[in-house]
Amino acid sequence: MGVSRLTDSTVPRHFTATGFVVNGDATLLHWHQKVQAWLPPGGHVEADEDPVQAVLREVKEETGFDVELVPTQQVPEISNLDQVPSPRTILVENVYDQKVGAHQHIDMIYFCRVPGPRLSAPDGWVWFTAEDLTNGRAAANPEGVHKAPLEEVVTLGLEGIRGVNDGALTITSLPGNRAVSDPHDMVKNLV
Repeated sequence: MGVSRLTDSTVPRHFTATGFVVNGDATLLHWHQKVQAWLPPGGHVEADEDPVQAVLREVKEETGFDVELVPTQQVPEISNLDQVPSPRTILVENVYDQKVGAHQHIDMIYFCRVPGPRLSAPDGWVWFTAEDLTNGRAAANPEGVHKAPLEEVVTLGLEGIRGVNDGALTITSLPGNRAVSDPHDMVKNLV
């Protein structure tokens, strides 16, 4: 069964990329002041940037962490064109801000991992474990009010933790926007 139209496309739309950063059994969230919710790092895809470049840049800018992207599906064998890894899902988020007004974010959701041992959470960031997410842990926001992450953050955070820890393939960007694959060279021409 096909889908002819998912959402109202009469409002302006912005492309964004979000990265659920996983390390061990936890994902990294921060209190987003404008949205008033615990969210992973992410932001707008800039001109001449693909969504993988955007998510890796946003994670680095917001957290200071260099991360690896964890693909969530096999890439078809296509030898004549480079490919950008597909996101896990694409969310359509209704947003309002005073500068832009009502608009939507077409948000490409990726899973990322921090290689090595768990790093301390940067200021303003909190590691939420799978147990925290499952049990609805509420953390104090900057105003001291305890709030639990939103349903979509819990669902995707848990899926990211499981996916990263199940030994999925990882890639990182190299100069020239090429990708390096895992040691078994199963991923080719991704970025």
